[in-house]
Amino acid sequence: MNNHFPIIQVIDEEGSLLTQDYNDLINKEFVRNLYEQMILVRTFDRKAISLQRQGRLGTYAPFEGQEAAQVGSASALAKNDWLFPTYRDHAASITFGHSLPHILLYWNGRVEGCIPPAGKRIFPPAVPIATHLPHATGAALAEKRRGTKNAAIVYFGDGATSEGDFHEGLNFASVFKAPVVFFNQNNQYAISLPIQKQMNSKTIAQKSVAYEIPGFRIDGNDIFAVYFYTKQALERARNGEGPTLIEAVTWRYGAHTTADDPKKYRDQEESVMKRKTIDPISRLERYMKKSGIWEESWCETVQKEASDTIENAVNEMEAFPPPDANDLFDHVFETATWTIKEQKDSYFQYLRGEHS
Repeated sequence: MNNHFPIIQVIDEEGSLLTQDYNDLINKEFVRNLYEQMILVRTFDRKAISLQRQGRLGTYAPFEGQEAAQVGSASALAKNDWLFPTYRDHAASITFGHSLPHILLYWNGRVEGCIPPAGKRIFPPAVPIATHLPHATGAALAEKRRGTKNAAIVYFGDGATSEGDFHEGLNFASVFKAPVVFFNQNNQYAISLPIQKQMNSKTIAQKSVAYEIPGFRIDGNDIFAVYFYTKQALERARNGEGPTLIEAVTWRYGAHTTADDPKKYRDQEESVMKRKTIDPISRLERYMKKSGIWEESWCETVQKEASDTIENAVNEMEAFPPPDANDLFDHVFETATWTIKEQKDSYFQYLRGEHS
């Protein structure tokens, strides 16, 4: 089965274009926009980790190494499409137009962080594994019934394919030809569990066969492969041809979250080697240099502008007024249960210094 799902590349690890099919579509402006976005989100990721270590941000889920998978796929979306992220897909959300300060607020436990900018259809990050796949299918089906050309993309990791929601989402989408792209980032570890211990299937893409939908296994560190195959899947969805499953094979350099120690379950030398060979940003840089569109001074400007943008976002996040403690209790149920009321009363007594 694995032979039917090879890893698709557009550029190789050295940055060479493997086929001329995309040559006319890859121009200087397009490439620079992708590069700028990857630098922005990597700078964001590193800053967020630093803020967490300083106690200025809560537990955080890093994504460094997966920039091409997220930026490339989100760049293929149209304005009125839907994006359903997990807790690790803030690079995709940023690319699709989410507010940087609000994403930081999310990682500080603020409800404001779940509110997308006006006009952006970005769901709050799904922390329960795979529960948002049926939601994405439902939103896509609603668009189909309205007669629009809008589509949905839903992100999930390899661990999500072991959940029932994964199969329910794909099955429902397949039956009703919902315009949704199921975008799997296979970073090869579900927290501490390597993929070979999680499934007997050789690939995730082959799971598409069970639902009679197209499946592609692409190099998730090749931003061109990610962009063009996601674009193709979205166009297929818009044309009424139903869902597509994409497996983007990638690698996350760091921990599952900042509360995790990857040295306990993974040889970190592997991350060191992958950073030298398949890093998505370095790979795009090599392509740009070979194509004659690389300029050192421009790169330095891009990095400075990204750093300034992130610093401004941090300042805006930290300037927000203190959170409303009522939010902890008032949004759990439509009508608060007696247990919630009791907890709320107890907590506010504590704040007033009425505890013994």
